[in-house]
Amino acid sequence: MSTNFTVVGGDLRIIKLTKMLASDGNKVYVYGLEKAEELKENENITICNKLTEAVKNSDIIIGPIPFSSNGKDINTPFSDTPISIRELMHTINAKILIAGSIAPEVYEMANDEYIEIIDIMKREELAVLNTISTAEGAIEIMIANTNKIIHGSKILILGFGRIGKVLAKKLEGLSAKVTCAARKDEDLAWIKAYGHEETNINTIKENLSEYDIIINTVPHLMLTEERIKYVKDDCLLMDLASNPGGIDKKVAKERKLNLIWALALPGKVAPVTTAEFIKYTIYNILKEIYKK
Repeated sequence: MSTNFTVVGGDLRIIKLTKMLASDGNKVYVYGLEKAEELKENENITICNKLTEAVKNSDIIIGPIPFSSNGKDINTPFSDTPISIRELMHTINAKILIAGSIAPEVYEMANDEYIEIIDIMKREELAVLNTISTAEGAIEIMIANTNKIIHGSKILILGFGRIGKVLAKKLEGLSAKVTCAARKDEDLAWIKAYGHEETNINTIKENLSEYDIIINTVPHLMLTEERIKYVKDDCLLMDLASNPGGIDKKVAKERKLNLIWALALPGKVAPVTTAEFIKYTIYNILKEIYKK
């Protein structure tokens, strides 16, 4: 059963998503993507000149991921025309908005306009699937920024959540010597069960000098000034955690360590695959809403 969608703003992932939705037979009305040449001349995609024109044709509005960078306008890298959050909220009125990384104040605006907001980045299925792209993107960065092969390298992963699990498995497949650090006894037990070396994140200190690559996945300060002094000079540090990250960047810079803060890897390294994951999640959301 086809559905009408409205897509407003967004990056390359959203462009790929728009094409996929159209290929499935859905009608897609687009605004804020006029610089996306690949969306033109598609019979199921209508490029609209006004926001009101795009929104009136659908009850499902798809916005950017992340929704906004400045807290005022939505993200529109493929448009020269800014779209304020307030304008979008007022125009949507009583419809469903699906977007990502939405700030609390946007929900307050939505309540005033009777809009149902769904933050797709909080969906577990998308979070799990995105770890695949994140892990592969992290490995790509490792290969490009070290003068050693991964095979045989001693690698420490801080945190054993979704990303830590998938990344450790892929690195082990490349014959790296992987150690995972966690705090909870149950996580340490799972690390053993997966066949990795384990260490308690609370006790890492001098042993940091053993590793060729250290990857943080925890969104809290893990590599403090006290701990970083034990990291060897040629170690590659990679932070995959969201702002403010888990590595003291000021101290790492002072020591001239090779630190890479790799944010939003799925959209950067695999926009097509990430768009497929987003589409899959949107269809799941629609099944829940309409009980199809």
